Amino acid sequence: MGPKKLLRSNENKMICGVCGGIGEYFNMDPTLIRLLWVLLSLGSCGTGLLVYIIAAVIIPEDN
Repeated sequence: MGPKKLLRSNENKMICGVCGGIGEYFNMDPTLIRLLWVLLSLGSCGTGLLVYIIAAVIIPEDN
């Protein structure tokens, strides 16, 4: 098996599947990733939202 690839999740999807894909990549609970993402977004005055949108565009979707 080749190296792991970061992909947006189709199974653990709430909005675009970015947090679900990150959770699958690191073998973590996607809910924990979502919670951390929201907390970091609130602490960074919304920069996390911009990063999420960019990640949704550049990370390929899992087929």
